[in-house]
Amino acid sequence: MMTDTELKLKGLKVLTEALGAVETEKFVALMMREPFDYTQWQRKLWPDRTVEEISAEAMKFRTLHRKPSKKSRSQTGGSGRARRGGKR
Repeated sequence: MMTDTELKLKGLKVLTEALGAVETEKFVALMMREPFDYTQWQRKLWPDRTVEEISAEAMKFRTLHRKPSKKSRSQTGGSGRARRGGKR
């Protein structure tokens, strides 16, 4: 689980990549200015779908869009760095 700071930074990064800096600022200003009840919004977003259906779709999306993992330690000699020729 991410810390609050990590979540805010990642959220702003995603928004900026998707909307650009100016539209991200506008979005944040709108969210701060208008009262917003996330729970009510979420209930109205998909009224005809169950939590299980939404969760299954989210997991499928995550699997399809997962970034490739870094090399495992066994591929890097256990140090996390690739080996170079010569002695250690």
